[in-house]
This record gives sequence, C-alpha cells and structure tokens, in this order.
Amino acid sequence: MAQIMVFAIEEINRSESLLPNVSIGYRIYDTCGSRQSAMSATMRLMNGQDHSASCECLSNRKDYPSFFRTIASDYHQGRALAYIVKHLGWSWVGAVNSDNDYGNNVMSIFLNTAQKEEICVEYSVKFYRTEPEKLKKVVETIKKSTAKVIVAFVSLIEMDLLTEQLNIQNITGFQLIGGEGWITAKSLITPNSFLVLGGSLGFAFRKINIEGFSDYVIKSFWDTAFPCSKTEGNSSQDTLICKQAGCEKSLTIQPKRVSTYVFMYVVEALKKVNFTVKFGDHVWFDSTGGAVAHYEVVNWQQDSNRSFQFKPVGYFDASLPPDQSFMLKTENIIWAGGQLEPRSVCSESCPPGTRKAAQKGRPVCCYDCIPCAEGEISNETDSINCKQCPGEYWSNAERNQCVLKAVEFLSFTEMMGIVLVFFSLFGVGLTALVAILFYSKKETPIVKANNSELSFLLLFSLTLCFLCSLTFIGRPTEWSCMLRHTAFGITFVLCISCVLGKTIVVLMAFKATLPGINVMKWFGPAQQRLSVLAFTLIQVLICLLWLTISPPFPHKNIKYYKEKIILECSLGSTLGFWAVLGYIGLLAVLCFIFAFLARTLPDNFNEAKFITFSLLIFCAVWITFIPAYVSSPGKFTVAVEIFAILASSFGLLFCIFAPKCYIILFKSDQNTKLYYINSISC
Repeated sequence: MAQIMVFAIEEINRSESLLPNVSIGYRIYDTCGSRQSAMSATMRLMNGQDHSASCECLSNRKDYPSFFRTIASDYHQGRALAYIVKHLGWSWVGAVNSDNDYGNNVMSIFLNTAQKEEICVEYSVKFYRTEPEKLKKVVETIKKSTAKVIVAFVSLIEMDLLTEQLNIQNITGFQLIGGEGWITAKSLITPNSFLVLGGSLGFAFRKINIEGFSDYVIKSFWDTAFPCSKTEGNSSQDTLICKQAGCEKSLTIQPKRVSTYVFMYVVEALKKVNFTVKFGDHVWFDSTGGAVAHYEVVNWQQDSNRSFQFKPVGYFDASLPPDQSFMLKTENIIWAGGQLEPRSVCSESCPPGTRKAAQKGRPVCCYDCIPCAEGEISNETDSINCKQCPGEYWSNAERNQCVLKAVEFLSFTEMMGIVLVFFSLFGVGLTALVAILFYSKKETPIVKANNSELSFLLLFSLTLCFLCSLTFIGRPTEWSCMLRHTAFGITFVLCISCVLGKTIVVLMAFKATLPGINVMKWFGPAQQRLSVLAFTLIQVLICLLWLTISPPFPHKNIKYYKEKIILECSLGSTLGFWAVLGYIGLLAVLCFIFAFLARTLPDNFNEAKFITFSLLIFCAVWITFIPAYVSSPGKFTVAVEIFAILASSFGLLFCIFAPKCYIILFKSDQNTKLYYINSISC
C-alpha cells in the first residue's frame, strides 16, 4: 500500500499538466497495531499534514467543514452489511467488533440499520487485542449462542486472536460476515473454515485487492493535485502559497499560514472536484465531503487447487436509487462446507394457519407459532394476527382459508330423516289399514255405535297428521316453511275436533237415555259435522292472519353454531305460532274435560276412557315439547317437532282405535247387536 502511494505521487509529479514546476512529497506513518502509535501518528499528521479516516463522525460539516476523503464513510459499510443479512433471510445474528473507533462506530451503524430492517442481534460484544479477559468472555458468548451467523467488524490482529480462541475448525454450522482487514487472517484460511461471505464491502475488501485499494490512494492524491492543475475550468494555481520570488521546491501547505480567504477558496475548489482518472473511475465529493460509496461484495471460495480466491457476488452503490443500490447474486455464493444456503433464525417462520406470538422477555425475532382459533385464518407466512372469517364463512382444517360454512338441515338422506320418514309412512299405512278394516265392518254395532262418520273423518285427519310431518324434512324454502306450520295446525285441529265431537256424542247419547231428556236432537250428525267444520275454520283464520301479517320464512342461523349454518324456518310472528298451538291446546283441554265426565258411563262401546287416556298422552307429549323445542339446537328442533306430531298421532290412533280393532278381529262374538242389548240391560 505504501508502494501504491509512492506510485500515485510519482505519476502526478511526472505530469506536465497537473502541477507544472511543482513536486509533492510524502510522509508515511504506520499504526503498528498499537493505540499509542496510532495516536502519535495522528497528532503528527494533524500538526503537519492532512488527516483522513472513514469514521462517520467526520461527515459532520459543522465540526469538520474542510474535511474531504476519497473513501466512503463507515455509515454505508454498516448499512450494507445489514442489507446483506436481510437479503439472506438471517434474522438472528451475533455481532463482534474491535473496541476502537472503527469497530464501535460501524457497529453502532449496523445495529441501528439492523433494527430498522427487523434483524435481531442476539449479542453484541467487543474486545481489544490487549484485553485477554474480555476476549474470553466474547468467545464464551459466541459458544453459548444459538445464532448461526456472526457479523464481525474487527481488525486483522483481533480476528487472529478470536479465531485462535474459538478453534474455528471444531465449530460447524456458522457463517461469518464482517469488516476491516480480518479477511486475510491466517487462521481462517483453512479448508474447513466457516467463513464464506466477506461483508466488509468496499474499502475493507479492497485492502486485500491491490487494484481496488489503489483506487482510493490514487484518487486521494489526484484530488489534492486537481484543484491546482491547468485543466480547463479549474485553473486554481494561484491557490498555492508561494513566496514573491517563486514557489519553493519543498513546499509544505499548512492551514495556519493560509489566509481565511485563500483557505475558503481551496475548500470551495475541492467541493467542485469532478473528474475521471485514467483508470476510468469517476471522482467527486458528496455534501459531506466523502466519496460516494460503491462497494463490491465478494465470496471467499476455494478452487480445484485448494487455493482461496475472492469472487464478486454483488455490489452496493449509494449513488443509485434505494431499490437499485444493492444487488446480491446468491446463486454464485459457495457456502462453507459446500452446504446449502444456511439459516440463522431465533424461531422458524410461522406457516399459514398460525400467528406469531412474542416470547416474553426475548427479542421480537423470537416467537411461538400459535394456531389460529376456529373461524380465523392466516394465509401468509409469519402473520402477526389471524383474520376473522366473514359471517357465512368458516376456517378450513388448516386455518389458512375461509370456506363456506356447512349448511345443516334435516334432510331425507340422513339417518334421522330416514327414521322419521319411516315412522311417518308407517303411521299412514297403519291408519289406512284401520280405515279399511272399519269400512269392511261398517255395518257392525261397534262401528255404528260411535258415529262411524266421525271415526272415518278422524282416521282421515290422522293420516294428514302423519303426512304433515314430512313437510318438516328437507331443505327449507319459502313455501315449505309456510306449509309445514299451517298444515300442522289445521290437521291437528281437525283431528282434535273429531275427537271432541265423538266425546260429546258419547256424553249426549247416555244422557239421552234418561227419562224426559232428548238432547240428541240438538247434536245430531249434521250438528256434529258443523261443529268440526266450525272448530277447524277458526284455526284456518288464525293461520291466514299469521301468513298475511308475518309468515314463516327460510332463515340462515349463524349464531347457534360458529362452524356451520343452521338452515331453518323462522316463525315470522311468534305470536301466530303460539296462537296456533294455543288453540290446539284449548280444544284438547275441552275434549279431555268431556271425556273425563263420560268415564263413568257403561263400558260397552264407550270410547270415553280411551279418549281420556289418548288425550293424556297427547297433552303430555306437547307439554314436554315446549322446553325441548326451545332448547334443541339446529335440526334437532325440527326433529323434536316431528316426534311430537308422530307421538301424539300414534297415541290417538292406538288409544281410540286399537280396542275396537281387537274386538273386530279377535272378539267377533262381542260385535253383535244381541251382545250390545244384553250389556245395556245388565
């Protein structure tokens, strides 16, 4: 590097256009790896010659208005290192730096940029070559850490000491990027070294690349000579401090001898420097007095001869727009040990379907992956929050997509629906068989004695009751919702009206046998038919009002179950529904009262006891139906309603008609007029 400096000075002195009749000299100082030597050299430079450095602190034009440098500020180097780490997806790194101005300043820049780029630094430690105890602590920290990438800003000597302590060849799985001159550390040049990516970019890299580093040395001397040259547009030879007799051969430019005017003129001239050296590099200063940062990213690679070379794999150019300033070709990088691109994270990425939950007391890069709750999804990697699915949607099993909720209703194809259909049709068939049996025996006393017309009408209404239960099964539609409730209400009123008519007939028939009482003329067949019609018309009117004011309609219930939609029939007007049920209950109570009054009448062909028992079953079913209906979820609400319809229908069918069928089929001797007369006389 000293030879490069001498070469640059001699190039200028040989030029006839740069500094005619003027030769420049030089003094070379070496820090010798010692703070004392560095301080001594610095003081001598400040008291005699220029002073230069890469420290970002020197970019402050208020404190250093006349400072210029051809090397870029460490500010760019620290940022570029952070961009490399970010680009490679390393969110969990360790950091080591020399405890000197360079190490501390550039590490501070790196840490600030890393924080902005959401890179977590597990540890940041520093040491100096004369502090063995600190070095041991640094080594222990590295060994205990979980980060697989170490960012280092250390000098050659510190890197040698660090690698010797770490015994690098026995540590695997680490990747190292960093800065300053440690790239040439002899202890790292081993076949099993974990060093793969040089991160010191620019100046630090060019230190081990004679061509690259020479650029900075040559540019610095050309910058000094250029304002004093005869180049067109920059004739500033008069800025040289000369004696009246001419310029001295051993001229020394000292700021304390320069007048304020001339000093300002020199500074302004340096600000305007803008030229291209013969190597092709463009030279100019930015607003801070520094050269524009242009760094090359290199990868330490071993060739077939087992020798190591630095291969360019990217660049950082601060003069370009932010989205174009950094480029890294990861496909050209050879990683340590020939392994795949390494990962260094505190926590692995959270896949879709989960969210990140910070671990208490740890950096933000350390987190747990919590599965999204039911009904929530995350469709991105490393999602912070899970999103709630819209009303009619629900999360799939993987919690990464909202899908339409399953729609539930009592269908004909499911087992419960099939069972209910079977019992409904079984009831229809059984009722039809009873009707056929009664029709075939219509001339027998047991059929005639209890008003056969009402018996057949009752069997017809029971058939409708069994069939109306089918309207409750299947996908609810606007028409089916209106039909199921009104059909249920009207058919049951028709059924109970027939039972009520039969009860009144029994009661009137036996009252008519008393002397002087002839009430049957007031409740003959015509009156019986009229009463059934009147009771049924009242229910029809209630249903019409219900359908007119606020009819039942299909409704998607998303409140009862979160994961599915209950497709049900909303009642529309609850008052209408309970009015229908209430009217049925009223008729049932009246029927029960009349049947209870007739229970003591003669047993032969007396239906009163059987009607009483059937109505007890009917009332018990519908009283238990109310709480079951209110508390049953989803399609079970419909199933409960169908069960109540079937149970009460079967109760009426068996209690009223089973005893008669038994006599017709198995006790035919009791189904005679003679037996009936004898039973009355007894």
